Amino acid sequence: MKTQQLNKLHARIHEDAQIGHNVSVGPFSFIDRDVIIGDNTWIGPNVTIFAGARIGENCKIYPGAVISGNPQDLKYKGEETLTIIGDNTTIRECVTINKGTSYANKTVVGSNCLLMAYVHVAHDCILGDNIIIANSVNLAGHVEIEDFAILEGMVAVQQFLKIGKHAFVAGNTMVRKCVPPYVKAAREPISYAGVNSIGLKRRGFSDEIVNQIQDIYRILYVKDNNNTQAIELIEATIDVTPERDYILQFIKSAERGIMRGLRSTKLKD
Repeated sequence: MKTQQLNKLHARIHEDAQIGHNVSVGPFSFIDRDVIIGDNTWIGPNVTIFAGARIGENCKIYPGAVISGNPQDLKYKGEETLTIIGDNTTIRECVTINKGTSYANKTVVGSNCLLMAYVHVAHDCILGDNIIIANSVNLAGHVEIEDFAILEGMVAVQQFLKIGKHAFVAGNTMVRKCVPPYVKAAREPISYAGVNSIGLKRRGFSDEIVNQIQDIYRILYVKDNNNTQAIELIEATIDVTPERDYILQFIKSAERGIMRGLRSTKLKD
């Protein structure tokens, strides 16, 4: 009880902030105006939560994190925008999540996500649910990451790119093209490294669907087809399933292009 009283005395919480039931706020943390925090969320010491934050229930935010700070974008003119964080999400030490600009008016991190230490999420990023982002990953503005994606440590993602559902990006990868769903991505420049079959099976995908996904990416990345030829072959030869159609839709809508296929790393004579 003494610790709880000490924390309240040393934390600074704006009188207009809406704090849910059973929320713990550590000492020397700052919670600004226009902040909403859901029930049963734990906020450690030395956390800064600026105006516009909307934090869900059962979240954990560790020391040094800065939530809803102003965008690092010269076009930002102080407009009122949001940072939205879903339920059951864990934000580890020194993570920074910037609020949106007038482009999208919000930055979003979904539910059941884990953002490890020193992750940076820039303005107008949209992150889905059940995402794991390892230490020191940097996301530029307007990045979209879909459900169940995993990014290993030290990954950097260029602005306006998209990473599909269930994708896996290896550590130290520079992401300069969109990463389609269900695949593993690695190397420099970023390229296809196979289907994320282990991750898919862990999440309940049948062998039949995993095999179909492998057939699709074999046409796209392993055989000597350009994207247009690959799409035509996939539509003509692969049975219609939600997974097939989702992959095709992703490829067709990737305005910045998708990563390249697997290429030999052998040196030429």
